[in-house]
Amino acid sequence: MANLIDYIVPIAILFFHSILVLLAVLLMAYFGIYGERKIWAAVQLRRGPNVVGPFGLLQSAADLIKLLFKEIIIPQEANKAIFILAPIITCFVALSAWAVIPFSEGWVVSDLNVGILYIIAISSLGVYGIIMGGWASNSKYPFMGAMRSAAQMVSYEISIGLVIITVLLCVGSLNLTNIVMAQRNIWFVFPLFPMFIIFFISALAETNRPPFDLPEAEAELVAGYQTEYSSSLFMLYFLGELAATFLMCAMITILFLGGWLPPFNIVPFTLIPGAVWFMLKVATIFFLFGMVKAIVPRYRYDQLMRLGWKVFLPISLFWVVLTASFLFIFNLMP
Repeated sequence: MANLIDYIVPIAILFFHSILVLLAVLLMAYFGIYGERKIWAAVQLRRGPNVVGPFGLLQSAADLIKLLFKEIIIPQEANKAIFILAPIITCFVALSAWAVIPFSEGWVVSDLNVGILYIIAISSLGVYGIIMGGWASNSKYPFMGAMRSAAQMVSYEISIGLVIITVLLCVGSLNLTNIVMAQRNIWFVFPLFPMFIIFFISALAETNRPPFDLPEAEAELVAGYQTEYSSSLFMLYFLGELAATFLMCAMITILFLGGWLPPFNIVPFTLIPGAVWFMLKVATIFFLFGMVKAIVPRYRYDQLMRLGWKVFLPISLFWVVLTASFLFIFNLMP
């Protein structure tokens, strides 16, 4: 009996922590939708959500109810099994990546020693759900959107990987907690500022955010890979995209902005819990994502590819070599 309890208790604790993280991500998605609408409205000098609930706070809940109760329509010629499975995979992959994200010191579901590799591997799988959805729809516009998304993610994952290598050279560990603790004296955004900019822009492209939302460009592809989706299946795609977007905001926070560490190690700042600092930084990056969508026009697809392969790739490669050389010459290797 004692041995059984020893097995059950850790599993129950892990399950409880997983539920808390899932609720945190869902709350971020809920208020993220509301916040983005308010940002776009402010930029365009209009009100945004202001009717459903106080200050329009229940608008996201109304949209959720609408999507849950609408009829699921599956095209007659679609591959029904894959059509239904595709958004489930996209949403599951985006949510499962949060298992290794530390919200504060010790506040993590699984503190893996190779956490950064887990993030790269899991986030790379999200494109499979998009490709499956575009192919299973049996329609040319969804399929073209899925192909665009595959090419776009492959192109910008290379730049993201090289930026992460630059950070790892300065830390000497693949553990996300160690990456945060290595920034106790100085956040990496200052010595690695060009890499911060490249990672920020690449994160927009990786998550199909404007101005790089070519896979679902309404002027060309109606709605891209999501064209034939409705109701809760569309909601799963939307939730997966939001979860992936917040994941990239969290990665920027961990890699460059000191994670849960306060900006100044003095009493008024250190009294605020680390999780609060972490969420404030994530919200700030998400605000910048929303501002980019509001003010930057969409790129052409050839411009998107040129930026990834001819600009970001050589710059990030050069910075990896420069960082490694600097650390080696001055004997600063961790």
